[in-house]
Amino acid sequence: MKYRSTRGQVSGQSFESVVLEGLAPDGGLYIPEQLPSLPADWQTAWAQLTFPELATELIALFVGDDLTHDEVAQLVRKSYSTFSTADVTPLVPLAAQADTHVLELFHGPTFAFKDVALQFLGNLFEFFLARRNAREPGHRITVVGATSGDTGSAAIYGLRGKQNVDVFILHPRGRVSAVQEAQMTTVLDANVHNVAVAGTFDDCQDIVKQLFGRAEFRRKYALAAVNSINWARILAQITYYFSAYFALQRQHGARPVFVVPSGNFGDVLAGYYAQQLGLPAAKLVVATNANDILDRFLRTGEYRKDSAHGVVATASPAMDILVSSNFERFLWYLARDHEVPGGDADAAGACVQRWMDALRTEGAFSVSPAALAAARAVFWSGRCDDAQTRATIARCYAHEPAYLLDPHTAVGVHVAQALAPQIRALGDVRTVCLSTAHPAKFSDAVLEAVHDSGRELDFGAILPPPLVGLLELPRRCYECSNSADAVAQHIVDQLG
Repeated sequence: MKYRSTRGQVSGQSFESVVLEGLAPDGGLYIPEQLPSLPADWQTAWAQLTFPELATELIALFVGDDLTHDEVAQLVRKSYSTFSTADVTPLVPLAAQADTHVLELFHGPTFAFKDVALQFLGNLFEFFLARRNAREPGHRITVVGATSGDTGSAAIYGLRGKQNVDVFILHPRGRVSAVQEAQMTTVLDANVHNVAVAGTFDDCQDIVKQLFGRAEFRRKYALAAVNSINWARILAQITYYFSAYFALQRQHGARPVFVVPSGNFGDVLAGYYAQQLGLPAAKLVVATNANDILDRFLRTGEYRKDSAHGVVATASPAMDILVSSNFERFLWYLARDHEVPGGDADAAGACVQRWMDALRTEGAFSVSPAALAAARAVFWSGRCDDAQTRATIARCYAHEPAYLLDPHTAVGVHVAQALAPQIRALGDVRTVCLSTAHPAKFSDAVLEAVHDSGRELDFGAILPPPLVGLLELPRRCYECSNSADAVAQHIVDQLG
């Protein structure tokens, strides 16, 4: 199994190297040169596997010779032993909406879907570094990541105390929830460094990419990526699409329509890879908030920054993203199959590079009608504003039995309801809405939604024990200007 960059200048890379590098030297994202094949009998042979067993089988297809099957199994067991339920990502019915289930992805240590991938990635980093240091001592990495809220805490909890790893997490000051900020900044381990940037998530993400683009700085500090630009993040998330499929088969025998709250596109991209491997998903639905670049693209074929308004602050802040980094991976497949002659991989990379250059210099690019039609064949999309988000939370809580949604999941549930006629037309299907975070992480938005509907909510009754008293704990965070130079200097000051 080898990997190539979406921008065409790098290929033939091993799984270990792409995990430790994160971002390709040409600025692109790593993708498999070829997708592996599932076993012919996977639908029966895997039907009764536990989540860790299923993850082991899927991940082992992508690691080449860099990990044995037993090593993958050990890493997976260690990663998911931190979850509060043996199912890891249970599928539960949503009584307020017909033929709809919620895939609960928030049972990890930070109560967000990012734990599914970042517990695994943290253990991968530690394993590969330990093996390299056993051969030749002195290997360390410096993880630099940007977060709109959940990635930061999940990365920190996955990497805190790890040997030979320092982690610097950039978050937009004042643009994450109080619980998200506390989950990050109250971790005082010596290898954890929180940086509050005076800007948006997109600014933080741009700074990370700029630092990776500084070849000497990247080499000296052995920069590694923890955002979903790291292929291992996408790989680990493929498992819960298969797990949900099998759970749905056991309950109803129907095909799933996956509705995914989407900001940086990584979560729904994992669903795309699951589908390409052979998972019989009837449709993937991209659900956006007011920051709707993905919905607009799927309607028009034009990928355009909304530069007039910038990033809009919403009740679902983890999705407050202007440019979706992971969309570049899907664009590569559109380019290969619909924009260049003969499906040439290098030509596809050059096409993606042109698109990314146009996005940077002109703020937009467009794909061909054939490419747009191909995208629409895979993805539907919809948009949800804050009023609709609050109304959806209130509606699902008012229905018996009550179900309390976080604002991001509410975006997905609203879009699923809006598309219900089209979904029903697909035949024997059930809607699966991915629930990306525990509602306790967004207490202000949830309480406002419930109280506006005239109902009461004892938030203390649903607060997970690890979050009790969190806001009162000591914190450590460095405040920084919106500048790659300033962040680089902070890294130098901390590491020497």
